[in-house]
Amino acid sequence: MKRFITLLTAATILAAPMAQAQDHRSKAHDRGRTVERTIIEKRTIVKKPRWHRGQKLSRAERARLREIRDYRRYRLSAPPRGYHWVRVENQFLLVGITSGVISSIIAGR
Repeated sequence: MKRFITLLTAATILAAPMAQAQDHRSKAHDRGRTVERTIIEKRTIVKKPRWHRGQKLSRAERARLREIRDYRRYRLSAPPRGYHWVRVENQFLLVGITSGVISSIIAGR
């Protein structure tokens, strides 16, 4: 019985690649037909916030945004008193420190 199971397992292992090879050959001879494939990709849709001049940022938004202290590195002008530069992805926002109102928006360089 043990020998029979071993023989059956070996036959299954050897037969699987041969069946795939034969299936591949039948597809290779079928050159005249057009085969369509449907590929479904799962993509997460991320909404990017759109900033507008005069828009007020909440405290939570201001807390998670990164302040730019070396504005000259990004070729930005010095912020006026009471304002600071904030970077959001590839945009620079000039935001009032106490009010949170966006004064200016510059695309990344």
